Amino acid sequence: MSEKNSRGNIKKLVVIGGGAAGFFCAVNAAARNKNLHVTLVEKTSKILSKVKVSGGGRCNVTHALFDIAEMSRRYPRGQNFVKKTFHQFFTTDTIAWFTQRGVSLKTEPDGRMFPVTDSSQTIIDCLMHEVNQHGIIIKMNAEVKEIQIQNSTFNIKLSNSERLAADYICVACGGYPKVSMFHWLQQLGHTIATPVPSLFTFNLSGHPLNSLMGVSVANAKVKIEGSKLIEEGPVLITHWGLSGPAILRLSAWGARELYEKEYTFKAHINWCPDVNDQQLKAQLKSNRTLQATKKIYNYNFTQLPNRLFHFLLQQSGISEAMRWADLPAKTENLLIKNLLDYIVEVKGKTTFKEEFVTAGGIHLNEVDANTMMSKIVPNLFFAGEILDVDGITGGFNFQHAWSSGWIAAKHIAGM
Repeated sequence: MSEKNSRGNIKKLVVIGGGAAGFFCAVNAAARNKNLHVTLVEKTSKILSKVKVSGGGRCNVTHALFDIAEMSRRYPRGQNFVKKTFHQFFTTDTIAWFTQRGVSLKTEPDGRMFPVTDSSQTIIDCLMHEVNQHGIIIKMNAEVKEIQIQNSTFNIKLSNSERLAADYICVACGGYPKVSMFHWLQQLGHTIATPVPSLFTFNLSGHPLNSLMGVSVANAKVKIEGSKLIEEGPVLITHWGLSGPAILRLSAWGARELYEKEYTFKAHINWCPDVNDQQLKAQLKSNRTLQATKKIYNYNFTQLPNRLFHFLLQQSGISEAMRWADLPAKTENLLIKNLLDYIVEVKGKTTFKEEFVTAGGIHLNEVDANTMMSKIVPNLFFAGEILDVDGITGGFNFQHAWSSGWIAAKHIAGM
């Protein structure tokens, strides 16, 4: 429990940012220390907006992984950092925290965890209940313009010319797309890892593949030419190009590399990663013998959706009337190539729904992972996406938000 300071005032915490990390820091700090006056400021007119839209409006709270080393491998940036934070507040703690407040979570087959209500409003209502219970003040449309330090007290200047005094600050305002937007933190001496987009889909401008929008392939392997980037998993064809978990993971792991390529590169798609070219050759030889009189179009020997199968036949020069007995060797080779190594030119990216994540932020060597406090400015804390930590899609970014927010709260409340 915190002591009153020398001026006889209750200690003041200002949390900057009305997202998952900011709320989690605010409610946990207030719950742990009744002598803490907590104010949360949000620059927009909306709070918990990512919580609201995450997982198609269901809120992907966390991921059912219970091994810290394994979980940390889901973060393209910040693996070693989260490995430390997870020792203090992990998946099991997140589940317990919400369960204790009447919110039960369920696990989907892919490991993603959602409230049993399938509604993000359940999570929002839970957090708002905590805010109201602990008397936390929320200020909206209040963007921080400058932080000054006077006699170990923070003086926070807001965009509406209001000023707030604080003994502690937790910066949890999410990622910024431009370095210039971090200026108020740079003025305090912090350096920024250049922000670049993560979790985006690939644009195939004017490509005939786009005509198959809505077609989903359960398992494909996608490789970026000229790099070590390769992912295997579900791929979705959209009206602008490629999406789905495998693509999103590629965009996360390749965030900086693809940024440097200006999002213009070749992607190699193996639509049938479970077979090699020799097995495919043997299958086609068998088809020519056993299905000789059948039309190739009418015998989908792959696990692929029919629309995609027919598209790849067209791309290989196989007409609807062609029978297996009439398949030329050259055309067969082209079909094998298109099934196992279909090459597309990616030109640009598109934000994945509302779940945009920024790679980059406050350099991790400037923050103590055990407390979330700045190593440069005492009593200044960080939580969530403002740090140079980002996970792949699947609840990992929320877990980082809960963990970092909780740790900051614990240490602020105990000071």
